[in-house]
Amino acid sequence: MNTIRIPYAEMRAEFARILLKNNFSEEKAKKCAEIFAINSLEGIYSHGVYRFPRFVEYLKKGFIKPDALPEKVSGAGAIEQWNGNLGPGPLNAEFCTRQAMKVASDNGIGCVAIANTNHWMRGGTYGWQAARKGYVFIGWTNTERNMPAWGAKESRLGNNPMVFAVPFGTEAIVLDFAMTQFSYGKIEALKTEGKELPFAGGFNKNNELTNRPDEILETMRGLPIGYWKGAGLSLLLDILATILSAGLSTSELSKREKEHGVSQVFIAIDLKKLKNYPSIESTISVIIDDFKASALISPETPLKYPGERVVYLREENYRRGIPVDQKFWEDIISM
Repeated sequence: MNTIRIPYAEMRAEFARILLKNNFSEEKAKKCAEIFAINSLEGIYSHGVYRFPRFVEYLKKGFIKPDALPEKVSGAGAIEQWNGNLGPGPLNAEFCTRQAMKVASDNGIGCVAIANTNHWMRGGTYGWQAARKGYVFIGWTNTERNMPAWGAKESRLGNNPMVFAVPFGTEAIVLDFAMTQFSYGKIEALKTEGKELPFAGGFNKNNELTNRPDEILETMRGLPIGYWKGAGLSLLLDILATILSAGLSTSELSKREKEHGVSQVFIAIDLKKLKNYPSIESTISVIIDDFKASALISPETPLKYPGERVVYLREENYRRGIPVDQKFWEDIISM
């Protein structure tokens, strides 16, 4: 692998150029390109630059409708249901996050569930979006089948990523995780880079745990986090996403040629509505200070709270450029 570094502005401009060629309006192309580029800037290459070609492939196949807009189906108090009309997943997710914050401003909490949408790419993007505005964020999505129940030989669960985010100073604490030990985007990125997973991440065709990306992608049997606990959490997230959005379940999504039309949930909590709001920042600081006071197994590797590494990578990649495989980037700019 020959790694080069691409300036953020250049990557964003290339993404926008390609989206414009694929029937995006100028406004939508710029916004969607920005999300892909920021995901890459902040070190989530698996759901940024390395995922972009598949996004374009799905556009060309008609799984993603570039001109579609989300449509409200119903609403009652602090909960709303929307239809994504197969619009671009990142744009629908950004909209739903804004809408959840708007509902929370009126009710203290807002829950927006959307059916018939598409892959949101990096779920943490929307956690950062809400937390920077002063809101707690909880969100998740279902997926196609790509994870077995603990003890099962075939995948009938999705890795159903989930996000928690809390405001913290000018940044945020953001936990973004799939129900598999490694997201499939990460597994695919490591395969592209010619690397193995640092820990076992799934099963090969012999039902053995493996850290080889190609073997996991062959079986689509990712290892559930926490074994049976991750499998159980995946099942409940799928159930809740399906019933809250009135959308498709993992089982139904898996009958389609490719994953599209997923169900997602976006919850925002307006901290300003809480009696203890003035002391929340100091409370979080005390908790983080205690967390970082832990004795370390490897003193040269300090503890980082979820999202802290993003801040470091954002600054480094903005200064040096975003790292990407040269051949992969050449393929993108030729699109």
